[in-house]
Amino acid sequence: MKTVREVTFDLLRRLDLTTIVGNPGSTEETFLKNFPEDFNYILALQECSVVGIADGLSQGLKKPVIVNVHTGAGMGNAMGCILSAFVNKTPLIITAGQQTRDMLLSEPFLTNVEAANFPKPWVKWSHEPARAQDVPGAFMRAYATAIQQPAGPVFLSLPLDDWDQEMEDIDVYRTTSTRTAPDPTRITEFAARINQSKNPVLVYGGDIARSNGWDEGITLAEMVNAPVWNGPFSERISFPENHPLFKGALPAAIGPLSKALHGHDLVVVIGAPVFRYYPWVAGDYLPSGATLLQITDSPYEAAKAVVGDSLVSDSKLAIIELSKLITPRNTQPHAAPESTSKSIILEDIKYPLTAEQLFAVLSEHVPEDYILVQESPSNIPELSRSRLGTICKPDSYYTMGSGGLGWDMPAAVGLAFAEKWSGRNRPVIVIMGDGSFQYSPQAIWTAVQHGLHITIVVPKNEEYGILKSFALLEETPNVPGLDLPGIDIVSLAKGYGAKAHYAEKTEDIHDLFKKALDSKGVTVIEVPIDKHIHALLDD
Repeated sequence: MKTVREVTFDLLRRLDLTTIVGNPGSTEETFLKNFPEDFNYILALQECSVVGIADGLSQGLKKPVIVNVHTGAGMGNAMGCILSAFVNKTPLIITAGQQTRDMLLSEPFLTNVEAANFPKPWVKWSHEPARAQDVPGAFMRAYATAIQQPAGPVFLSLPLDDWDQEMEDIDVYRTTSTRTAPDPTRITEFAARINQSKNPVLVYGGDIARSNGWDEGITLAEMVNAPVWNGPFSERISFPENHPLFKGALPAAIGPLSKALHGHDLVVVIGAPVFRYYPWVAGDYLPSGATLLQITDSPYEAAKAVVGDSLVSDSKLAIIELSKLITPRNTQPHAAPESTSKSIILEDIKYPLTAEQLFAVLSEHVPEDYILVQESPSNIPELSRSRLGTICKPDSYYTMGSGGLGWDMPAAVGLAFAEKWSGRNRPVIVIMGDGSFQYSPQAIWTAVQHGLHITIVVPKNEEYGILKSFALLEETPNVPGLDLPGIDIVSLAKGYGAKAHYAEKTEDIHDLFKKALDSKGVTVIEVPIDKHIHALLDD
């Protein structure tokens, strides 16, 4: 006979689940006692950071990661990033301790009441084993559920007295497929409609990146010779933004999105929802005379699409099959958009800099390979127009698809772990608004303790700039709570052990950013920018 712990850890080894990101509490210590030497434990200082770090690590390594948080209260802290992991389709196995089984009826202190219901609907499966001996099997089912498309987080509630219970050394290990191939009849229909279209347009989303379909997506776009847009609020970039066919990111509102697609008779959405709308701006879902095709790995996204015909499939597999049936178009390629001259952006410098000027300065030192993580909502348009924000290589851009602040800082830490462990060693560059910075600053401590290479640039406008843009759109003047005076970013970062600097002049920004990229460790650079509030949506 073995213990539940021994059988479970043997299973985790076979599944290659030997990294646990956590913040332990009393109900988790029985799981973690005599922690095996061949496992890694990554400590984060708050449960939101725990999940965010695991999410970034999982995406960077392209494999599931175990999360371990405290019972009900810890799960409450973690829920914001669990929601983001669900939208990001990240396969996390989230565990939380539960009180002793013998006391559960009376709901003692730290009981996770209705534990399996707590994280719903933001996990694919949620379970508390009925017997201690069911724990290994529950982990196996959790793993199989997490990795199947659409991938996503799952949750296990684990009573603290289960681990030392005896059980037979049963083998619950099994394998399952992880990708969904396209229906042959449906893919043939989609290819025929693309071939018949006079002026098609492509919209790419994060599923293509997750299925490693970067090159295949380029091939399809060039065969169809159609412009390519990023879907609204895309959490990954799946097409090179310096490609002549690239158009930009679609606006996230019904009317403006339809207007951006004007003139096209067929909209082909691959790997993205149809669509992530926000805010409400009335209009037609599609331009007059246009129809839509959607390819997604999620039956849920296919069912809730507001318009169009859907095919449930892995994006890469679908693109491969489509490309076999597409008749290449011999028209001239679209011209690449002209970039704004750096000299124009940086002429007539006045301080504080604009966001566009800051990103132009940073762009002068961008390395050949890097990872960009951004959580500065009010500055996304300026960042996207800069060289720094122009993503040209696969697996180089990450953000949350949920809109929940507090994900990107810890996710950058997880991505930096993945770069270090994989040997790729690309620097992780984070653009973090001063408001966003406050949601998960404690993630910096984990990065410092593990010697990770992260450069965090904070454009500081002392306000929730994105909310002021919404206020203009929604005609809601005098909303309180939108200004953020008196926050010392440098001191906060130094408190967690990072190298931290305040830089206002362009020459100082040049010097500090270059040194941060050339040296290892965690560096935070706080840069004041102007407080210009721009329109949320283009006219």
